[in-house]
Amino acid sequence: MPSASLLPGIADFHQPLISENNGKSNDSEKLSIDDMLQKHCGEFGPWQLRHFVLTSLAWALEAFHTMVMIFADREPDWRCIGTACPAEAPLCSLSPGSWEWSHGPGASTVSEWGLFCDDKYKVGLVQGLFFFGCMIGAGIFGHLSDSSLGRKGSLVVVCIMNAILGCLTAFAPNYIIYTLLRFLTGLGVGGVGLCAFVLATEPVGPTKRGVAGMSTFYFFSGGIAMLSGIAYIFQSWRALYIASSIPSIIFIAMVAPFLWESPRWYLVKGKTKEAMKVMHSMARCNGRNIPQGVELMLDDDSSTKDDGNLSGEREEITGSLIDVLKTPLTRIRLFLAVAINFCCALVYYGLSLNVVNLDTNLYLNVLLNAIAEMPAFTITAILLDRFGRKPLTIGTTCFSGIFCLFGALMKNYGTWKILKMVCGIFGIFGMAGTYNLLFIYTVELFPTVVRNAALGCTTQASQMGAILAPFVVVMGGGLPFAVFAVCGFVGGLLAVYLPETLNRPLYDTMNGMEEGEADWSNA
Repeated sequence: MPSASLLPGIADFHQPLISENNGKSNDSEKLSIDDMLQKHCGEFGPWQLRHFVLTSLAWALEAFHTMVMIFADREPDWRCIGTACPAEAPLCSLSPGSWEWSHGPGASTVSEWGLFCDDKYKVGLVQGLFFFGCMIGAGIFGHLSDSSLGRKGSLVVVCIMNAILGCLTAFAPNYIIYTLLRFLTGLGVGGVGLCAFVLATEPVGPTKRGVAGMSTFYFFSGGIAMLSGIAYIFQSWRALYIASSIPSIIFIAMVAPFLWESPRWYLVKGKTKEAMKVMHSMARCNGRNIPQGVELMLDDDSSTKDDGNLSGEREEITGSLIDVLKTPLTRIRLFLAVAINFCCALVYYGLSLNVVNLDTNLYLNVLLNAIAEMPAFTITAILLDRFGRKPLTIGTTCFSGIFCLFGALMKNYGTWKILKMVCGIFGIFGMAGTYNLLFIYTVELFPTVVRNAALGCTTQASQMGAILAPFVVVMGGGLPFAVFAVCGFVGGLLAVYLPETLNRPLYDTMNGMEEGEADWSNA
């Protein structure tokens, strides 16, 4: 996040010289969105706070639709009902009729459709297909939010999808339909986080954007914590799916109408009047004022003169993933961001699965896991603007890798088993901070016209890591920790080659980024 003080000679490179011809007032001035936020609107006032909170509530919805599988697809408790049922015998060795599910067959999908023993792989298949849907959805809605639908439009669409599909899942008549509905739900869930994150942080000023970005993830962890309480109340998996989908309906009806579209998206789409309307609303709510004659401009407008259309519409500027790949600067950044996100997601979800396997109360376990992530967000947010994005990414990934390496070297019995669990907790503590920091880093690495497309691509890489994580966990022994350690160190090594984005502008266009980065390199 850029700070208020920039390097000498660079502070005003966003501000073009305004021609005094064509009968224009000498007071006419064009500013980038970051400059207008700092000078006239306020970087994080009441307007941004309200918009940020309302938008970030969507993260809790993502947590509901993602983590509901922990409870809906769990293997419930069972009990013996005959003398031919030894208490210590494994379930798969018992004959039919000698045991029964403690809370009836409707407690979970496992008990209702017999997804245990030889069919246990079907549970992992459903979860894998869900994350596969998330991977596809991230790419689809990453593109749509940059192009036709916008940030707000895409967020509303995915929330509608999740509300409808979540309720339909509760009425799935069989395993095949259930799997299909979970895959389709994944398409929507894959777009929630990236749309909500960008929509929440783009109107925030440069010096406040880092802390604001990290704060969005409290809503995700808070959603997981809330879900554990909802699941405790609704212990039937069908009732749970309906209960976890109702908040999406509430969000669409009572929250979405009060959200604003991103002024950055308006600007790159050539809708200058709409962008200025948002900025004026922001300034009024924050007790500030935008002087007459001050208008918005894009990065690549800085070299152009006033053309007499100061407050009119400008030509739409579009971008896609193809543009990211064509440009050497963004192509290298994308490849590195994709690889780092893949490694970090593999470690994050893999360690999460290991922690959940503790032999304790499932609902309490999930609650404690969600709470344990929050200190990582706080510490990362505090250090974010002090040390920068790059050093923090390297440090947190290597921190996680070190504890995963310790875990790989420890035995799995007695005191060593407890120490191994502690290593896993510290490992996920470090990776939780990294995993969320990468959202902010990715947002700053790419300009507005392709930001969500790039974020969608890195999110797809994260989902691929999430898909593979269960397969690493089932290897057992010390191998999962060894794989997690390697991924942590590889992620830290790759982060060395990313540029630092602290105190850099949030660019709007590809040309603006290339020119701006060239100026920074020459300074």
